Amino acid sequence: MEQKWWKEKVAYQIYPKSFMDSNDDGIGDIQGIISKLDYLQQLGIDLIWLNPIYKSGTADNGYDVIDYYEIMEQFGNHEDFDKLVREAKKRGIGIMLDLILNHTSNKHKWFLEALNNPNSKYRDYYIIRKGNNHRPPNNWRSIFGGSIWQEIGSSNEFYLHSFAKEQPDLNWENPEVRQELYKMINWWIARGVKGFRLDAINCIKKSDFSEQGIPDAADGLCNCFKYIREVDGVEEYYKELRQNTFDKYDCLTVTEAVGVEKEKLGNYIGENGNFSMMFNFDITYIDVINEDWFRRTNWTKKEFKQKFIESQLNIKNLGWQAQFIENHDQPRAVNKYIKDETQINYYSKTMLAVMYFFVKGTPFIYQGQEIGMENFKRKSIDEFDDINSISQYKRAIKEGYTSEQALEFINKRSRDNARTPMQWSDEANAGFSKVQPWIKLNENYKNINLRQDQKSDKSIFNFYKQMINLRKTSKYSNTIIYGDFEPIDIQDDEIIAYRRKDENYDLKIICNFSNKEKELNLKYEEVILNNYNEASNILKPYQAIIVL
Repeated sequence: MEQKWWKEKVAYQIYPKSFMDSNDDGIGDIQGIISKLDYLQQLGIDLIWLNPIYKSGTADNGYDVIDYYEIMEQFGNHEDFDKLVREAKKRGIGIMLDLILNHTSNKHKWFLEALNNPNSKYRDYYIIRKGNNHRPPNNWRSIFGGSIWQEIGSSNEFYLHSFAKEQPDLNWENPEVRQELYKMINWWIARGVKGFRLDAINCIKKSDFSEQGIPDAADGLCNCFKYIREVDGVEEYYKELRQNTFDKYDCLTVTEAVGVEKEKLGNYIGENGNFSMMFNFDITYIDVINEDWFRRTNWTKKEFKQKFIESQLNIKNLGWQAQFIENHDQPRAVNKYIKDETQINYYSKTMLAVMYFFVKGTPFIYQGQEIGMENFKRKSIDEFDDINSISQYKRAIKEGYTSEQALEFINKRSRDNARTPMQWSDEANAGFSKVQPWIKLNENYKNINLRQDQKSDKSIFNFYKQMINLRKTSKYSNTIIYGDFEPIDIQDDEIIAYRRKDENYDLKIICNFSNKEKELNLKYEEVILNNYNEASNILKPYQAIIVL
């Protein structure tokens, strides 16, 4: 396994709007992040991935970019960003940016010019097609619901938006568009950025727009994924992208590419891949069908275990993955994977942490995960901010569910679950701000917060520190980072076990994914990590151990 600097790191994802407010306007900002760098250094992370900080229309909380070169005023300015890069570097931490290359804001100067001047070159910067007597060119549904097409005035011309109507898709068939994006990326690298997370990168190439889909829901539309995601030939764009940017700087690249088939993984990672690593989404959507939150599955632990192990075997000899259980688009992991709310506790939270943290790949921690933050429960759809949550609620109603049922789906799955402010203390507004935050706090912040956690003899923060130290600075580090992955065949659907081994060590990672005691017929000499105080051949509920 080739050794690379980014394989040896631990990354931490920050949602800037909700991390720390330094100027008491209720919105997190760059200076707030700077004020918490010592905390992140204490945790032991090496990379910070920032969700978008560009000037934005905020229809999708930063993923609708008005200006790639400007920083959103509520977050700060370029001086603040440069200071963040410098101060992070002093602490051995690199900065990664979110990179949105599939679309811009409908307020971007390119798009405004395209609308104002039909003869402008910017008309071809986007995907614009004629409709049929003011009806859209086809019946594809956007990822955020409704037609993927938006009419321009009453012109019978429509622009394509894979996500919200405020996010028109860029036309990657136009080489001038691609060169504009490459120039922007290189500009940020010159400012000291160490890497990028590439948002929805496998959506940049589209299928033939004349194709109508088979309607699959009450709205008469069809899911767009077949036509806008993982379209043949997209790998040629990847190759040109990296050659013009990342390859020149040994820059870390992490792709968000959902729905990639096993046979196509080599386009992304490995010897012939175009990126450093890709996020592993294999277990992410186990609870829903087609990413529709109201199409719930009654998944089993057997299915979970199978998906989890298969996801590792698929890339075993291929390339590198970014491993995660939480991010800004997902609910809190413990609420999703521990179905019985009475079993959500220190042990189940740390068991899930061990399970994903020690497979092969670079682990990503999402803000608040390291103190065990949980989902909220809202009483009305009016309390939600996320555009996709509101869209999914409306779709559930249209599919015949009651408002109570629809609200239950949204509470379980809303992206707002992970976007509530970081819970620093039990003080007013969870220590995030001196004023009311931009989004409603999780009401459990009085009990779940960093200050309380660090006082506890069952500190989740301290457990994450242990895991990070074991991965980075122990005699087992090389085995954990570069060693082989092999599943351990334990005939129990509620025990997930695997080994990481090389010529020096054979580490066994064993996780009891249940609230029952389990007999473990496995010999070991030494316990290296344990979320209980003792270990034996009887695994306690949600016990996780690493043994030699």
